[in-house]
Amino acid sequence: MSTANDASNALASFTAFATTGVLNLTQDLTHAVLTSIGEMEGADPELVAEETLCLTATATARAAEVGAQDTPALAASIQDVLLQLPYTYRDYLIGCAMIEGDDPDLREVGATVRHRLQHKQQFYTSHLPAGQFPGPHALRDVMEMWMGRVSPPKLPESPQERLQHLGLVDAAVTHCKLILAYGRRGGPPIDE
Repeated sequence: MSTANDASNALASFTAFATTGVLNLTQDLTHAVLTSIGEMEGADPELVAEETLCLTATATARAAEVGAQDTPALAASIQDVLLQLPYTYRDYLIGCAMIEGDDPDLREVGATVRHRLQHKQQFYTSHLPAGQFPGPHALRDVMEMWMGRVSPPKLPESPQERLQHLGLVDAAVTHCKLILAYGRRGGPPIDE
């Protein structure tokens, strides 16, 4: 019983830690993009948020999987949980709106959003393959595509220039290294 309980505790702890990181990184990247492009240039905040959440959830899932590779059951479980995070977040937001507005018809909106997220998630999972840590080069390449996907046309800077100017790859690399370290140590890398 203790082993099953330990495994459940490890998954719960890792999930909480990684989810906190995903949401924090998503918020930081989304804010940086929207601030740099500005709504006046035609940036779509919902598109930026959805794309960014799918990117960060996928990168985090890959880092967590590699970090926990010495515990295969944990690696598979944490990866599955993190890849579902965009949908879990969507369910939470739509559920809140349904309760606040007493509007069960929002379920239809939920299906539309789920469909959009599936396409975005497939894009990032195909560019950040399972079993591989998303290092600086891989993240830069994928984030250049991400910046292109969230940028409105006819901006003065290319997506690559904007990404470099904002220094966003460094934040994503730091995040992924932290998730990797957590998985390898079985807890926060700052605990001794």
